[in-house]
Amino acid sequence: MPRTPDPVSSRVVLDAAEMSRALTRMAHQVLEANHGARELMVLGIPTRGVPLAHRLAALMAEVEGHPVPTGQLDVTMYRDDLRSQPTRPVGRTVLPGEVDGAVVVLVDDVLYSGRTVVAALDALSDLGRPSATRLAVLVDRGHRQVPIRADHVGKNLPTASHERVHVRLQETDGTDEVTITRGER
Repeated sequence: MPRTPDPVSSRVVLDAAEMSRALTRMAHQVLEANHGARELMVLGIPTRGVPLAHRLAALMAEVEGHPVPTGQLDVTMYRDDLRSQPTRPVGRTVLPGEVDGAVVVLVDDVLYSGRTVVAALDALSDLGRPSATRLAVLVDRGHRQVPIRADHVGKNLPTASHERVHVRLQETDGTDEVTITRGER
């Protein structure tokens, strides 16, 4: 069930138009960094990274004139918090082709501690050896616990550790927006 932020204590930091502009900019950055879409594969990290990956790939396809292979990478069994939260549903990985030799762009909604990205890199290494791996996130909120940084960021959003960032997407939540909510200290 989608999380709905409390309207009293939350504020919108990206509306639908701003989100669209950010994704368009990110798509162009990915293409520029890769000199086009050749050998490119876009993999979303569930849950909201998957629709974002499809949006990015569609924007890149508009520019390049051909489809960009898109899939999803389940990281559930690679997470380092399985012992503390063992009852997680296992998703599925859907690859649009061979990982070996591809430039893989991992897509997620929010970059926070970096631990999900570490799990994604571990999962990816079990599937093959990409020629390069890049990270694209809609929101980078800081507070890293591992040395990870995104290559392509829609919005840098400095936050306090007690604040929560909620990404809502049309595909999963019926609207496009990013909100920040104050939590308990």
